[in-house]
Amino acid sequence: MGRKRSDAEQQIAELLRTARKSLQLSVAFLSRLDGTTQHLEVVDSSIPLLFHDGTTQVQETSFCQAILDGRLPAVIPDVKNFPEAMKLPSARIPRIRSYVSAPVRLSDGELYGTFCAFGMTSDKELAERDKALMEVLASAAAVIIEPEVREQAIRTEVHERLDPLIASGGPAIAVQPIVDLASGRRVGAEALSRFPAEWGTPPDVVFAEAHRVGLGHRLELLALERAADLLGRIDGYIAMNVSPATLLTPECGELLGRLPLRRVLLELSEHDQVEDYGLLTAVLAPLRAGGMRLAIDDVGAGFSSLRHIVVTSPDVIKIDRSIVTGLNSDPVLNKLVQSLVEFGHGCRVRVVAEGVETDGEAAALRTLGVDYGQGWHYGRPGPPEALTALADSRIPTQRAAQPA
Repeated sequence: MGRKRSDAEQQIAELLRTARKSLQLSVAFLSRLDGTTQHLEVVDSSIPLLFHDGTTQVQETSFCQAILDGRLPAVIPDVKNFPEAMKLPSARIPRIRSYVSAPVRLSDGELYGTFCAFGMTSDKELAERDKALMEVLASAAAVIIEPEVREQAIRTEVHERLDPLIASGGPAIAVQPIVDLASGRRVGAEALSRFPAEWGTPPDVVFAEAHRVGLGHRLELLALERAADLLGRIDGYIAMNVSPATLLTPECGELLGRLPLRRVLLELSEHDQVEDYGLLTAVLAPLRAGGMRLAIDDVGAGFSSLRHIVVTSPDVIKIDRSIVTGLNSDPVLNKLVQSLVEFGHGCRVRVVAEGVETDGEAAALRTLGVDYGQGWHYGRPGPPEALTALADSRIPTQRAAQPA
């Protein structure tokens, strides 16, 4: 028994049935042409034992290719009247005697394949009106299959970029200093994944693409491995990023369990939805008991962060750069950051501002009581050797409770 058809394939099958019954022929099919092979992807047949989904044949010896080349007409009432057709293998086995074909082209004009029907007996009634019907149905089929074709093209392109990188050990890692705003001294650093510049794709997009094609967990784990390798080369804590979904994998738990957890600040992005907070907190519990600190990243950039904060009780929240940039001259941003600081400190949570780029932003953040800062104002991402040494390498802990 063949595999179950997708919804798109079932819609194509209904179009094929319309063609076969309207033309009173034996078989109708949608084929994909890859240059060497004709793949009968969806088949509607009155003789399914001979013709079914997945049947293939050599493209250059097919009726469809001969029609595309102009060696045969699109409508063939009687194959025996065309010597060129009688040379083809299908004219002998399984003795095709009538044929109608229309090309299937995508919206950009790219040829995908053909939409065809044939009979085992000649049919003098086949005419140009039947070609018109097949062309209409072929156009409808193209609309149905195009989203999947485009998705597959994207998946192929992503794999071609990511597979070699994953095989070589994952992304490069740069580190950016995180400083105490009151003293200006570095307290730690964030490990940031870096991908080939020629890709022209930001890291968060690369990770999203990886998850889209089933490579996300592997890529994140490799990034964590490379970030962990830096623990022996720099002092202070290292902030490492992971998505909630990857954190829940056994491989991630095993990796984190091997690290000196008191030097790890694990950042959970607030962009990612969490389906089971109970499971998430259960996975985090032994790691946090071992000394690991938890941060909620990108706070203010979306709608998940407050829920993340309330449920996980993090040690740190990181205010997204989108509400840090220009806060010294924008009263609305200033008030929003002030509210987040009050909220964080009320929950005994340390607050880090990301994307700090100017003296004005840094001064405003100090005035608002933000604990730590990160951004080009304090140092661009670079190699570990560019970081300043630390006199005090303690990882941030939750703030003391405010006096009543």
